[in-house]
Amino acid sequence: DQAVYQRFNEIFEREVAVFFVATGTAANSLSLTTYNKSGGISFCHRESHVIEDECGAPEYFTGGSRLYAVDGALGKIDPNKLEAAVDRFAPEIVHSGRPMAVSITQSTEVGTIYSLNEIARISAIAKHHKLPLHMDGARFANALVALETTPAEMTWKRGVDILSFGGTKNGCWCAEAVVLFDLDRARELAFLRKRAAQLFSKSRFVAAQFETYFKDGLWLDTARHANAKAARLAAAIEDSPSARLAWLPQANEVFAVMKKAEAEKAQMAGAAFYDWHKPHDFDGHISEDEALYRFVTSFATTAEEVDRFGRLIAG
Repeated sequence: DQAVYQRFNEIFEREVAVFFVATGTAANSLSLTTYNKSGGISFCHRESHVIEDECGAPEYFTGGSRLYAVDGALGKIDPNKLEAAVDRFAPEIVHSGRPMAVSITQSTEVGTIYSLNEIARISAIAKHHKLPLHMDGARFANALVALETTPAEMTWKRGVDILSFGGTKNGCWCAEAVVLFDLDRARELAFLRKRAAQLFSKSRFVAAQFETYFKDGLWLDTARHANAKAARLAAAIEDSPSARLAWLPQANEVFAVMKKAEAEKAQMAGAAFYDWHKPHDFDGHISEDEALYRFVTSFATTAEEVDRFGRLIAG
């Protein structure tokens, strides 16, 4: 394990505290619990995974703190709306609760990416209010290679305090990590992880995955592959008479508006994708015979699979 911990230090260009966990939900929940307060409020995008798809785990882990939904275009928190949201809660007034943390997702639930400047701006607001910034990095590698930057530049150099470092969506199995840049919190997080039943008796099986994951830049190669196949898929959708892109993909998730009949036909032929709820700020038109669908490419997606799907929707 120690060699892998050192590898994390090298990747992030500084000493970090690393805590292996099994799932992204555990990583997110423990990250927020690390900064828990009685009556605490964590601010996140209204469509983020932490508030939409974790079955109340962050609230449960923190013993009743709550998540506050902030608006913003296509999965990204609007800084002005974040500022207004935090200002709603005066820390000295007990009735409404008090601000505890800010959480962003990189890349987002709808396949978009925060630029480095956008991360820095969110961080500046958080720091102004003395709040830590958490990054849900379930698709960390996909965002990293899309921005062509470094892990340090995308995290602590832009003010991120704690990171849910995802491995599972990029080729690992039950291998996630909480990466803590705020080392003063490390001792507390060690106890929190144990209490959450996330301290593995044989963590070498997680460490071994990360050792291979990082070797020769494999994790970056698999992310680039997934992103490239998403771009290829987007091009096929754009060429289809029965489908169109809902918005431009930036990582490895593609969202398209399709004729329901054509989507069902493609699924019957073996294509694996599913319908998706329309984002609250989506202003594109979807007719009665259409729906919004989500497609995810991965390290295992082949060009042949993408091209076959393209032929299915070619008309």
